[in-house]
Amino acid sequence: MSPEGGPDAHTGRGSAREVLAVFLRLGLTSFGGPVAHLGYFRDALVVRRRWLGEQAYADVVALCQLLPGPASSQVGMALGLQRAGLLGMLAAWVGFTLPSALALGAFALVVARSGDLAGAGWIDGLKAAAVAVVVQAVLGMARSLTPDARRAAIGVVTLLLAVLLPGAATQVLLIVGAGLLGLVLLRPLVPSGTETDLAPLVEVPRRLAVGCLGLFAALLVVLPLVGTAFGGLAELAAIFYRAGALVFGGGHVVLPLLQSDLVDPGLVDRADFLAGYGATQAVPGPLFTFAAFLGSLRDGVLGGVVATLAIFLPAALLVLGALPFWQRLRTSAPARSALMGVNAAVVGLLAAALYDPVLSEGVTSWRAALLALAAYLVLERLRCPPWGVVVGAALVGAVLL
Repeated sequence: MSPEGGPDAHTGRGSAREVLAVFLRLGLTSFGGPVAHLGYFRDALVVRRRWLGEQAYADVVALCQLLPGPASSQVGMALGLQRAGLLGMLAAWVGFTLPSALALGAFALVVARSGDLAGAGWIDGLKAAAVAVVVQAVLGMARSLTPDARRAAIGVVTLLLAVLLPGAATQVLLIVGAGLLGLVLLRPLVPSGTETDLAPLVEVPRRLAVGCLGLFAALLVVLPLVGTAFGGLAELAAIFYRAGALVFGGGHVVLPLLQSDLVDPGLVDRADFLAGYGATQAVPGPLFTFAAFLGSLRDGVLGGVVATLAIFLPAALLVLGALPFWQRLRTSAPARSALMGVNAAVVGLLAAALYDPVLSEGVTSWRAALLALAAYLVLERLRCPPWGVVVGAALVGAVLL
């Protein structure tokens, strides 16, 4: 028995309090982005506490990679659900999300009360760091998600259309179109041998799963109508719910959707947006807590709470809705080929966001360009963690920019 697992570490069941304690520790120490988070989860829950086996953990990760939303947060939710039911799922999300959400919400209040920060050197340093982080994300995702000519072509076409026809509606259409192209063009690229035996996962009643999927779709339609009618916090909830529901590929990819919905209409200043995105790289936990910064910046503490809940709600509904159908979904060649097309489009969307607003706002002078280049080299060549690069860039910016 694992010394940290408690008396029932081998039974797969525990308490919500236990789940909260474990994930709060992870939320305070998990730097490095979604891929690193999955490594932390495996070490803490599979290796040390033995809450589940390697195959079951791999199955959960594979499922969450197929779903839109923050993959590492969804894995955490699924593991909390397996350990302690619905309360465990909630506890896992709260523990993993709360530290970074509180930190970014507080930072937003500082930015809001500081007035115009356009000339602040440390803000320019944060924006330069954001350039480095997004460049690294684009190149890394391109290598893994567009490794052949067909997927590269989908990514390039998506990039061009996203730049020429900016807007949230365009991005949704591009994602859907890429999925359809994947069905037609990428079916031969789906690897054979997908009919594998899956380790048993937590049982979710089919009625609950169908209800969650129905609620997921209904909110995607209803919330924009309510937001248009009432504005304010309702509009904020609609924006962040849509972002959480339509983002494939991890936290960095939420950038273009939020930029279209918040920066382009003038709801959030471009400089503040990029400063917050840079700060998000310096805190542990999920990148989707960027919503806490944006919501707090827009509508204070209540706005931060609404934005955070709204952007993570689709992830929870999809985890509950997909688990009972996972075996069929995983072994479906059409589903896998459509996902390959969507992932290729994700690279194009993120590249479009790199062009505008990340580069256009983050590189405004030769000094900022040099700082962004240096930050990228430190990230890529020296393997410095993103939070260290962000803090260093902010300090250098305060002195030189």
